[in-house]
Amino acid sequence: MTPYDPDNIFAKILKGDLPSETVYEDDATVVIMDIMPRTTGHALVLPREASRNILDISPEALAACVKTVQKVAKAAKAAYEADGVTVQHFVEGAGGQMVFHTHWHVLPRFEGVALRPHSGEMAPAEEIQAAAAKLRAALSGA
Repeated sequence: MTPYDPDNIFAKILKGDLPSETVYEDDATVVIMDIMPRTTGHALVLPREASRNILDISPEALAACVKTVQKVAKAAKAAYEADGVTVQHFVEGAGGQMVFHTHWHVLPRFEGVALRPHSGEMAPAEEIQAAAAKLRAALSGA
């Protein structure tokens, strides 16, 4: 397996070298808003522990991530009055992974509304901040 790159974008966010719209954190995980959201409320769950994906994450960090993914999924469904939630984890480039720090996508979903394509273009900051405020409020009440 390719070694972990400590200079990947999520590692830089976790070190505080790059900004993010953080909505939740605990000792093992951090939740940030995706700046290229495929739906309103698209959040990312990151372990603090350095790992590339589910193939090399420690069992302890994996368990912490799954606990946080569940918490965020429940909060996102409530915050956005979503009909459902999609949770995604991509593994290696061939599996669709683009950033090689373990992370899960939590996407609120609505009947009949397709996900936007991954365009590579950032959403307006105001849009991300508004979505973050809703999710943050739901998480604080969880």
